[in-house]
Amino acid sequence: MPLEFGLWRVDDKPLRVATRAMPLESRLEELIEADPGILGQPLLLIGRQVLTQYGKVVDLLGMDAEGGLHVLELKRDRTPREVVAQVLDYGSWVQELTNEQIRDIYTSYARARGLAEELDEAFAVRFGGTPPEALNSTHALTIVASEIDAATERIVTYLASGFQVPVNVLFFRYFEDDGRSYLARTWLMDEAEAVVPSAGAKGRGKQEPWNGSDWYVSFGDEAGSRNWDDALRYGFVSAGGGEWFSRTLRSLPLGARVFTHIPKSGYVGVGTVSGEPQPFEDAVLSIDGESRRMSDLSLAGTYRRAGDSAVGGAEDPREWIVPVTWERAVPREEALWRTGFFANQNSACKLRARFTIEEVSRHFGIDQGFAHA
Repeated sequence: MPLEFGLWRVDDKPLRVATRAMPLESRLEELIEADPGILGQPLLLIGRQVLTQYGKVVDLLGMDAEGGLHVLELKRDRTPREVVAQVLDYGSWVQELTNEQIRDIYTSYARARGLAEELDEAFAVRFGGTPPEALNSTHALTIVASEIDAATERIVTYLASGFQVPVNVLFFRYFEDDGRSYLARTWLMDEAEAVVPSAGAKGRGKQEPWNGSDWYVSFGDEAGSRNWDDALRYGFVSAGGGEWFSRTLRSLPLGARVFTHIPKSGYVGVGTVSGEPQPFEDAVLSIDGESRRMSDLSLAGTYRRAGDSAVGGAEDPREWIVPVTWERAVPREEALWRTGFFANQNSACKLRARFTIEEVSRHFGIDQGFAHA
């Protein structure tokens, strides 16, 4: 069913605003690029006029808050079969894009516009968090048009509702009134009717590659608990208060490189795991070449032992200690934080965020070659 919608100015009496043809379709691209919110959903644009490996050009490429990719194709005087076939061809291309390729597309887009920010920074500004580890786990295809014929509507509806193809049509109307210009939009299919965006190629290349050595550690420097001054002085990271809080930290392997982050402060140290995880009461640290029991050291923090009360009544309240030889570590007041840096609620996890690794390494003067070994 052809869609029609209008705009009225209502002062003394209703006055319909005239519909006009968009002066240039490239103008619509510019408007969407200036404010992707025009599309009615939060998107970060990562590419414009993106060349595919098949020699075709995608008008606009966006990313949503879950890391899914959105192909936006403006209809330019093509027959129904051509425009639908074109957007499906783009879908076959986009579902194969790897994490690295997506980042390269954004880098080219940003540089062409004189922007120095990385994808992680732009994502954080747009959505208020870091990108998911797996990008492009879903994708969606959108034909942007002022109107379509009945055949295109039938084809798109058939593919979306009958075969779960993630395709939809976004209609725009352009209005002029008293020297002002307006846009109105609507979708061919409501979100409730539209298919959930399809999954891309499973797993392959969707995550940032892990170099096999770098780990993230969250050091909860909390009043009445562990203290970063102790960790900085004696060389360790720790977590405790319950099994959930310590289990990931205890998975740190000997020789792992840890990027240590204090929540709400930033990154404070990079070092190498030099000993096995040990509960606080048994922990031994190397101080100036001498083995010392941690419980005998002068400590600013307090560390739970077996038998102490756990957080929320959980089992195993003990603080677990992992010895670390710092490559570079600084006081909490000198912590490094930038928009787009990786942060995680786990005490430890594999660190794949290239932007974080590179920027923290550069700031602390650490060999980045080792970070990507």
